[in-house]
Amino acid sequence: MRRIHVIGIGAGDPDQLTLQAVKALRDTDVFFVLDKGEAKADLVELRRDMLRTHVPEGTYRVVRARDPERDRSAGGAAYSPAVEDWRRARADIYERLIAEELGEDETGAFLVWGDPALYDSTLGILEEVLARGTVEFTYDVVPGISSVSALVARHRTGLNRVARPVQITTGRRLAEGFPEGVDDVVVMLDAHQVFRQYADQDIDIYWGACIGTPDEVLVSGPIAEAAPRIERLRAELRERKGWVMDTYLLRRHPKE
Repeated sequence: MRRIHVIGIGAGDPDQLTLQAVKALRDTDVFFVLDKGEAKADLVELRRDMLRTHVPEGTYRVVRARDPERDRSAGGAAYSPAVEDWRRARADIYERLIAEELGEDETGAFLVWGDPALYDSTLGILEEVLARGTVEFTYDVVPGISSVSALVARHRTGLNRVARPVQITTGRRLAEGFPEGVDDVVVMLDAHQVFRQYADQDIDIYWGACIGTPDEVLVSGPIAEAAPRIERLRAELRERKGWVMDTYLLRRHPKE
């Protein structure tokens, strides 16, 4: 039967590959890579560098497919349907790749940025493909170093404080209000820099973009002081690279 490895490859630094990930790479016949276009070609090249470094040449092949576009203008009630349409389109691609490009006794792999279990769609999409019943395969998951772990490590801080909870959320949710009952909040997928609406509160931000890559930038400090620098650096990165992946931790100072 066909097998699939879902391999977490870290936040961008090739040294963040775990020994388990390297073992899975060397156990793979076909690597499936979704191409996000010229603007993000360096993401594909980073994957190729990892393969060249850790897998003997000639022991595998790479199959590329174009990643479907998602309607990022959809908001409000239209947001969830837009995401579902995009996931369905991805499932169509995964289904075709596995059925047509992977032999019955071969092992394929999807290389996932960060950790496959944290704000990534790969596992859910593979389950959808299996539910369709058109192609049979088994899969396993190799955890990776997430951008969250890499962020706090680079800032030399902890994710939580003693006896206090931490919450991971999205920029879309943060725009609805600061989570109740928690003072340490990690925010992912924030294209609109929502942290700026909390600049009048006693909150520190630990921000990082392109973590683990040569373009990595880090900023920390009170939001009111850090926000202008973050905005400038983020704009410069987007202008130069065409994309930005950033994550941040908000740390509120509770009133005594």
